[in-house]
Amino acid sequence: MKAKAQEYIDECFRLRKDIDIRAEILKKEHQNHLSCKSGCDLCCMDYNIFPVEFYSILDELQNRKFNPKPLRKKEEESSSCVFLNNHKCTIYQSRPVICRTQGLPLLYTNDDDEWELSTCELNFINFDFGRFSEKNTFAQDKYNSKLFVLNRKFIANFPNNKYDEKELIPLRKLTEYLK
Repeated sequence: MKAKAQEYIDECFRLRKDIDIRAEILKKEHQNHLSCKSGCDLCCMDYNIFPVEFYSILDELQNRKFNPKPLRKKEEESSSCVFLNNHKCTIYQSRPVICRTQGLPLLYTNDDDEWELSTCELNFINFDFGRFSEKNTFAQDKYNSKLFVLNRKFIANFPNNKYDEKELIPLRKLTEYLK
């Protein structure tokens, strides 16, 4: 299983790179409307992620010999990201996909199968939302679908159906593996 799992972890890194390239293009295009900067942590929450992304991040952090700070009682009960320290992400290079796209104009299909646009409340103030299109937004469903399919392949390698294809792992669980 180890070699096959590594193949999917490598594929996850390639997908992440594609996402970073698209995100960078959008950041440049919308730079005058983005308030996101170092120290802004409004969107830094304890997200749940697919196992393939969880193990990819774990692999990367272990290779970097990342050692998380011990959690205090208040942090264990908080909905904030445990990797946030002094308003900065301590795993920024390895952060999950959801964190890589926050702040950008995200286009996705809602529960009613209608297109919906999501933006940070701090961004795109005094902006004509009619100017958004598929070309200048992040197609969240497209990348989430790729991640979902990749995750399905990845979890098939675990014995005894350890993970369900829709199962997500809290990002904070990484701290348990990194001790």
